[in-house]
Amino acid sequence: MSLNSVPSAQRVHIGIFGKRNAGKSSVINALTGQSLAIVSDVPGTTTDPVLKAMELLPLGPVVMIDTPGLDDEGELGELRIQKAYQILNKTDIALLVIDASVGVTEEDSAILERIREKKIPYIVVENKIDLTGEKEEGLAKDSGDSIRVSARTGKNIYELKERIARLAPQEDMTLKLVGNLLCPEDLIVLVVPIDLAAPKGRLILPQQQTIRDILEAGAVSVVTRETELKSTLAALGKKPRMVITDSQAFKKVSEVTPEDILLTSFSILFARYKGDLMETVQGAGKLRSLGNGDRVLISEGCTHHRQCGDIGTEKLPQWIRNFTGKDLEFVFTSGTEFPQDLSPYSLIIHCGGCMLNEREMKYRLGCARDQKIPMTNYGIAIACMNGILTRALQPFPEFQDII
Repeated sequence: MSLNSVPSAQRVHIGIFGKRNAGKSSVINALTGQSLAIVSDVPGTTTDPVLKAMELLPLGPVVMIDTPGLDDEGELGELRIQKAYQILNKTDIALLVIDASVGVTEEDSAILERIREKKIPYIVVENKIDLTGEKEEGLAKDSGDSIRVSARTGKNIYELKERIARLAPQEDMTLKLVGNLLCPEDLIVLVVPIDLAAPKGRLILPQQQTIRDILEAGAVSVVTRETELKSTLAALGKKPRMVITDSQAFKKVSEVTPEDILLTSFSILFARYKGDLMETVQGAGKLRSLGNGDRVLISEGCTHHRQCGDIGTEKLPQWIRNFTGKDLEFVFTSGTEFPQDLSPYSLIIHCGGCMLNEREMKYRLGCARDQKIPMTNYGIAIACMNGILTRALQPFPEFQDII
């Protein structure tokens, strides 16, 4: 897989923050050697967060995020500032760009405090030193978590790249999805329904990533639909180690798959991969105690055209109503929309989060935890409602002493 084909959710997210005209867009262009961001002397050129997937050497595949100025004005400006702060939730490395001719302002100090609270690795970038004199020490002193640069002349831009690379998360995500549950030459059957919601001519991202992880582990994957699963299992030359299914086919797949074959879903794998599997399993218990009038938030990390039979807005609500027998209210969010105030909800059910990076997924879990709102995900909820959650957790070593 080339660096340019790495999914955005698996790239290091670098957020660029600062006041209007501090030179945020100029720093991005200097770092990348490309005109990715619009540069202008007019304050407020960047009015919304702009995300660009690219390759930044020596780090590799990244997502650069240019944010609105922290000193934007008016009612609309306040909303833009909120958007900039929300970007912190998906930021792996933060760059706070300061105008060297102005110095640190109240807005800079406020977001720096928030960056530190969230424990985000950061660099204070004192830009425009070509206007103040390169010999002047200024704020940064080119040491620790700060550096003095000129985006216009390129001064210290290479050094800034090196520092960014050193701050990159060191955790190796390789094989963390499913590969570390497998042995070389294991046979894994993937069940992929093809319905109206399935994209034409391709597999969705969780399926692609799972296949790649299986290959990296030296195992073998066989892909089939739920309608052909029984005949596929019968035709195989050896017993599969595991069957992994799309969650909406969980019930049928469980009935067809022999009990001595491990079974789980793509969504449950992603709950473990990016979030907290134990916590989301516990959250599913709330399904049994929902009452009439309770509000359930169903949240997806991506935006897509919803069609007839959409799992999030149609199938899940109907399954939950049938399971609980209660008159419930459902609220739906997608993409970057995730409420800061979760108190109106009795339960949150989230998608697998394949389009979110690990930091944002854990941020959402943290919001729910802090406000004491149970949170689970699609696959876990569906397995729970079909009475097969214990079976769906058998592949995971951390549950062996519990189930």
